Amino acid sequence: MSDMPSMFTVDDDGRYVPKKWAYGRWGADMLNGPAVCAAAARSLEREHGLDGFVPARFTIDLFKAAKGQPLEVRTEVVRAGRRVHVTAAKVMQGEVEVAEARLVQLRATDAPPGDEWHSEHPFDPPADAGLDWWHRSDHEWSTSMADHQNSGRKSLWIVPLTAVEGEERSPFVQAVIAAESTSLVTNWGSQGVGYINADLTVALDRLPVGDRIGLHAETHMTANGLSVGTATLFDSSGPIGTGMVTAVSNAAAQIDFSGDK
Repeated sequence: MSDMPSMFTVDDDGRYVPKKWAYGRWGADMLNGPAVCAAAARSLEREHGLDGFVPARFTIDLFKAAKGQPLEVRTEVVRAGRRVHVTAAKVMQGEVEVAEARLVQLRATDAPPGDEWHSEHPFDPPADAGLDWWHRSDHEWSTSMADHQNSGRKSLWIVPLTAVEGEERSPFVQAVIAAESTSLVTNWGSQGVGYINADLTVALDRLPVGDRIGLHAETHMTANGLSVGTATLFDSSGPIGTGMVTAVSNAAAQIDFSGDK
């Protein structure tokens, strides 16, 4: 949907200039995780995306808070193979590196012979999704986040924001933006979200089709103020891959969604 809000414009130097949708709720001058992930994913795809390959794994380490300033993404080829192509990106603000990403592209081919076991991932999104975020735990689907601030298992069915203003939406970049919400569906509890992402890994066996992407929490484990969470990613045709995040407690800046309608 081309009328969705965008997180960035791109200046004459190719830097990502944040718009209001790129800002998060951890701090007034702090960019959100989806925005930083989107900038890295877009640059890697635009500069190194290959026909006949699937962007099978995208991993980004979010080791420093990105401020409300332009982002520069510097990319390089790590390995250019016949079946495996690996590229890397550094996300910079001035000379400060705020994140580092890697994209593994695998050549699409025929499946090997024989029958295989496949995991089952039922997902029943609402019929009328509109443009709003939808959330479910032990409550029916709704557009009110306050309905779902509890300890229940979470699912989302969303239209991700557009990465760059005026550009055609990339299915790969949209999948990465959506997958960053793995943290939301796994770390959201009865008093909000108190973990901040240290990373994101997105694994895909195919690109999503359509505008909407779903997430369903699969695992959530915590100890020592750390969290590990995974979610299955969906489009309207079924599962497309997995999101995984590791996160660290940030209780001093807990995000409370109980007032979000």
